[in-house]
Amino acid sequence: MLLIRSLVFLAFGAISVAVGALLVLLTFWAPSRVHWAITVGYCRLAVWAGRFFCGMDPVVEGLENLPEEPSVIMIKHTSMLETYWHVTVFPKTAWVIKHEVMWVPLLGWAMKLMLDPIFINRSAGRSAVKQVIEKGGKKLDEGVWVTIFPEGTRMPPGETRRYGVSGAALARNAGCKIVPVAHNAGDFWGRRELIKRPGKVRFCIGPPIDAAGRDPKETNLIVQDWIETKMNEISEVYKNKVAERRPAET
Repeated sequence: MLLIRSLVFLAFGAISVAVGALLVLLTFWAPSRVHWAITVGYCRLAVWAGRFFCGMDPVVEGLENLPEEPSVIMIKHTSMLETYWHVTVFPKTAWVIKHEVMWVPLLGWAMKLMLDPIFINRSAGRSAVKQVIEKGGKKLDEGVWVTIFPEGTRMPPGETRRYGVSGAALARNAGCKIVPVAHNAGDFWGRRELIKRPGKVRFCIGPPIDAAGRDPKETNLIVQDWIETKMNEISEVYKNKVAERRPAET
């Protein structure tokens, strides 16, 4: 039954992605607020479909932690669900995305209009960080939040790697806060897994972190500690993988 529901959900998702992308491309002439409205509508539809077809029920915790001013969102990336969900909760946001996505036919072109993202070359090192600081600073000045997946790719629950420094550097340079986000979406929509599992998906928004007057590397450690600690608290898959590693590490 889970397989059938998952296949129906994926088919529905493929059709809605194609329709949404075509709608955006056909309205390329429209102002950005129209494209953002389409984006939010599509993401709400995707979250609804996850609940309706697969029983993935999202619960938001920590909305009171959202600053009033535009900020940098640093969110753990383990599945596709959190990418849809956070668009429906946060104010208008620009994603930091690897530049290869821009050349994906149809989808990449639509994403450029829908999200007005900050495309970077991840292999460019300091140059990529500089791009995020410059382009992200302009977005924040325009009242647009900036979303960064600090590990640069989807990570299986229970795994992490060094967070990229660009988000912390941007926040310090722009004088804004960092909003850390942890979730257990990967427990139900696993990376490269066909089966989608039912359950309560917890999205936890942490207290804003001030990057002012602090080395970005130090800020990164604070952000990573909050996110990974929270992941270990709310994600059963994460918790089990950490427990499995401990005997090998001792």
